[in-house]
Amino acid sequence: MKSNVRTRLKTGDEVVVIAGRDVGKTGTITSIKKNKAFVTGINIVKKHTKPNPQLGITGGIVEQESPIDLSNIQIWDSKTKKGSRISMKIDEKTGKKERLNKKTGKVV
Repeated sequence: MKSNVRTRLKTGDEVVVIAGRDVGKTGTITSIKKNKAFVTGINIVKKHTKPNPQLGITGGIVEQESPIDLSNIQIWDSKTKKGSRISMKIDEKTGKKERLNKKTGKVV
């Protein structure tokens, strides 16, 4: 099943987790793929790697970030110390789209 969630989050945004095992933790989005985002320090999993001497891989247990669904994160507002939704608005002066914090009304 393919979902077409239109995201207003971008790489480099500071976000907070609102659902899942890491609720309340904040981090920065490193990349977005399909409907999932990789966030620094969030959703860390342990991966067992097999040694491969030809490639120089030693093997063992490696901790790495796993993607988190976009519906489980919100943009972090550092002034109010809370998560917030984002709305889009076209600037009258420049004619470009702007991302606005829905709670404060300020440009993100």
